[in-house]
Amino acid sequence: MADGAGTDGARAGGALGGTLAAGGMSVELPLWKAISYFRVLALCYALLRYFNSYLHFLHPVAGWIYFGALILWTLASTRAFSNPQRCTWYVLGFDLALAVTGIVLSGLTDAPARISHGAPTLPTIWAAGTVLGFAAKGGWRPAAASGAVIGVANILGHGGPTGDNVHNIVLLLVAGCAIGYVIELARASEATLTRALQVEAATRERERLSRDIHDGVLQVLALVQRRGAELGGGAKGSSVNGRGVDGTDFAELGRLAGEQERALRALMTGGPLRAQRLPEAGAEAPDPAGPRDLTALLRPYAGERITLSAPGTPVLLPGPAAGELAAAVGAAVDNVRRHAGEGARAWILVEDEPEAVTVSIRDDGPGFAPGRLGEAERAGRLGVSQSIRGRVVDLGGTAELYSAPGEGVEVELRVPRKAS
Repeated sequence: MADGAGTDGARAGGALGGTLAAGGMSVELPLWKAISYFRVLALCYALLRYFNSYLHFLHPVAGWIYFGALILWTLASTRAFSNPQRCTWYVLGFDLALAVTGIVLSGLTDAPARISHGAPTLPTIWAAGTVLGFAAKGGWRPAAASGAVIGVANILGHGGPTGDNVHNIVLLLVAGCAIGYVIELARASEATLTRALQVEAATRERERLSRDIHDGVLQVLALVQRRGAELGGGAKGSSVNGRGVDGTDFAELGRLAGEQERALRALMTGGPLRAQRLPEAGAEAPDPAGPRDLTALLRPYAGERITLSAPGTPVLLPGPAAGELAAAVGAAVDNVRRHAGEGARAWILVEDEPEAVTVSIRDDGPGFAPGRLGEAERAGRLGVSQSIRGRVVDLGGTAELYSAPGEGVEVELRVPRKAS
C-alpha cells in the first residue's frame, strides 16, 4: 500500500501540486504554510536558547555567526517554503546542509561537559522543519533520508549515540515519515477525486447534448426516413418511379437518414463527449437571474387532443429550471403524438405546491409492457432516460412513469422550487 501510494503520490504530486495548488484548492497549501510558520517559530526558539547559554560555549562568536546565516536564510526562504512550486529540491538541499552544519558546529563550539549532559544543538528543533519540507515535497522516502542524514550528524558531530540523541532521532524519523505518507495518500486521493469530477462533468455534458440531439436532429432524421420510405414506395406528382423531379431516390434518402440516425444514437451512448450544450430551437434564452412562468411555457403544447390544466396564477420557477421542466414536458408530449396513436388524447396537469411543482402528463394510448424502457435505452433511444428523466433529475427532482398494456401512460415530473 505504501509503494502504491508513493508511486501515485510522486506522479500526482507534480500535476496536482502544480495545477490544484496554483488554483488554491490543493490540500498541500495549508501544510506548506504551516511548515513556513514552524521554521520561523523554531528559529526564534533556537535564538532564545542560545542567548540564554552562549556564555557557556567555548567559541560563542562562531555560534552567533551561524545564527546570523540561519536568520538570513530562514527569512529569505520563507516565501519558498509556503508553496510547493517555489520550494525546489535545491532549496531543500541547502536547508539540509545548513541544518547539518549547525549540528556539527555545535560539537565544535560547545563545552564537552554540556554536550555530555545532553545540551541541544545550535539549530535545535529548526532541523525538524527541513525534514517536514522533504516530507511535503516528496513523501515519506525523502523524509526518511533527510532524517537519517540529520541523525548521523547528531551521532557523529554532537555527543555520539547517547540516549537523548537516539530518542530525538527516532521521533524525527517517525514524524517525518508519517507526514510524508499522509501527504502521499492525500495526493493520490486528490488525483482520484479530480478524475472522478472530470468524468462526471463530461458525462453531464454528454447527457445534455443527447437531450438536444434527441429533441431535434434524431426526430428530423426519423421523419425523413419514414417519409423517404413512403415517397420511394408510391408517391406521385412530384416523383417519378420513386424519384423526385431532380432525380433523387427518396427510398435511398430515407435509408441514408436511417443510417445516420443509428450512427448518431451510437455516438450518444458510446461515451462522454466534450461539447457545449446547444440552445433549444425556437426557445427564448432563459434569464438565469429571474423567475419564469411555467404555465406560459407549457401553453404551446395544448391543442385539440392535448388539454392543459394549470392554476389561474403564474407558476413561477427559476428561469433555467422552468425551461428544463417545460422541455421535459415537451418530450413527453412528443412521445404521446408518436406512440399513442392518431386518436389518442393527453392531459397535462400542473400542480403548484409550496415546496415543489408537479406536472403530470397522462394519455389514453395503448401503453407499454414492463421492461420496454430499458430495451429502448439499450438501443440508443434516449427520449425518456435523457430528455425527460435526465432533465428532471439534474434539477434535483424526480420523474416517475406508470404504464401497462392497454392502460395508457402517465408521467409525473416533480421539481423542487429551489431547483439547481
